[in-house]
Amino acid sequence: MIITVASFKGGVGKTTTAVHLATYFSKLASTLLIDGDPNRSASGWAKRGKLPFSVIDERQAAKYARQYEHIVIDTQARPEMEDLEALVEGCDLLIIPCTPDALALDAMMLTVKSLKQLGSESYKILLTIIPPKPSRDGEEARVMLTEAGLPLFKRGIRRYVAFQKAALAGIPVFETNDKQGKIAWTDYQAVGKEIIK
Repeated sequence: MIITVASFKGGVGKTTTAVHLATYFSKLASTLLIDGDPNRSASGWAKRGKLPFSVIDERQAAKYARQYEHIVIDTQARPEMEDLEALVEGCDLLIIPCTPDALALDAMMLTVKSLKQLGSESYKILLTIIPPKPSRDGEEARVMLTEAGLPLFKRGIRRYVAFQKAALAGIPVFETNDKQGKIAWTDYQAVGKEIIK
């Protein structure tokens, strides 16, 4: 399976999502993460520690991709229309991470508009960095997206400091010494199961 993670806005958990979905798939079969973000965030994450899958630069993809059963692609933020078209055609599922705030939701709607212009339906929105209660931002965003008839993952990714610790240490979130790390991981496990079924 080829999964691409893309967004018109930075800071929405794109690389965190790519790393943790690659972690999930690596428990099922050989998995490769292709780092297509000019910031090379996923490559930096991998260099700081140990991840359970391979991470390569997008320029190496042709050489290595055929050796893996699952491929997750981390893309640059704000892709151009032609980039988006190539991304859609080159994957089984395009995941659009989106935080439950007005600016991110506006950017996500631009992405969806572009995808509709391309005639693509192989995408799904993932709410990320959802603030804890008593905030209702996550629930309100979910209702809005559902009422708009947009494809949305049943589970969102809650905001945990453990994700920042994982990125700094170069490991998956469940390996951090943060007591919330294993709980944070259950969000991505639920998303992974939803993709597989």
